[in-house]
Amino acid sequence: MLWEDRDVRFDISPQQMKMRSGEKVIDKLDSVEDTKGNSGDRGRLIITNLRLIWHSHSMPRVSLSVGYNCIINITTKTVNSKLRGLTEALYILTKANSTRFEFIFTNLIPSTARLFTSVIGVYKAYNSSKMYRELKLRGAIIQNKQLRILPQEQIFSRVNGVWNLSSDQGNLGTFIITNVRLVWFANMNELFNISLPYLQIASVKVRESKFGMALVVESTEASGGYVLGFRIDPVEKLHEVHKELSSLYNVYSQCPVFGIEFVLHDKPAGEEETLDLPEMEEAEIDESINDSADVLAAYLADGRHSDRETVFSNELGLAIEKLKDGYTLQTLWEVIPS
Repeated sequence: MLWEDRDVRFDISPQQMKMRSGEKVIDKLDSVEDTKGNSGDRGRLIITNLRLIWHSHSMPRVSLSVGYNCIINITTKTVNSKLRGLTEALYILTKANSTRFEFIFTNLIPSTARLFTSVIGVYKAYNSSKMYRELKLRGAIIQNKQLRILPQEQIFSRVNGVWNLSSDQGNLGTFIITNVRLVWFANMNELFNISLPYLQIASVKVRESKFGMALVVESTEASGGYVLGFRIDPVEKLHEVHKELSSLYNVYSQCPVFGIEFVLHDKPAGEEETLDLPEMEEAEIDESINDSADVLAAYLADGRHSDRETVFSNELGLAIEKLKDGYTLQTLWEVIPS
């Protein structure tokens, strides 16, 4: 399950810090302060094709993972850093699980804009390559019955005479099977189409339907949980397509193509591409501890909000605002230093 680009996590484990299959390190900055949550603490910012990872040098357990899909806005902001004083920093506003978090990163090496150019550049590349990762219905993907190929895409086969069984009468169209997605479009109307990346496929099966044997492709819950049925005659051809699609899906699962391309121009010569993950003592790692309330509170975005519903608290014997999901009175008290 891909979570790296779709979640914001705090104090992540060494396993969560490792690159998943298809994830690549694009840039590393070894002197970056997490000014919002860990002011005065020097750390490393790792920029991958899916997320930003920050960890403290002095205590590697103190870390962040910010997925690009959670980012609402990136800009620069003048801040007062404990390590650099009044300076320009990178401000990132995110939203994860209905909660807004903000992050401020300050590059502790003066006279360099590498923090801004790398993060903003990779984020733009991520946003412009969503066709690799997201299901698309009725998109401008076909022109004159030809697929508009993505930069890292390769067509493996084209199958004519494919009936889409989404309506009672069916629609005759064409399959285009590539290394990153399955595409179907109607022969009579190119705009009636679907682009389904392998990343969003939950299963590919051949089973009986009211139209006879059909190829059934189910998309993930994250993409809408669609169940798509296709009929291909003769049955032997149907099984051939199923075999090819299953094979390409399995290959993709082992080595996904996320489509994010970014070339770093101002990277110092001789800098290594390898990711040296910090060593953590066993005493530092407590797998039973989830995102604690005090960590979350440090990054909550200060925005306008409407008053929440008033409820009676049996614990306090008072009327209070209804707590946000995931919070208890006990965790709120833990935010206050003892």
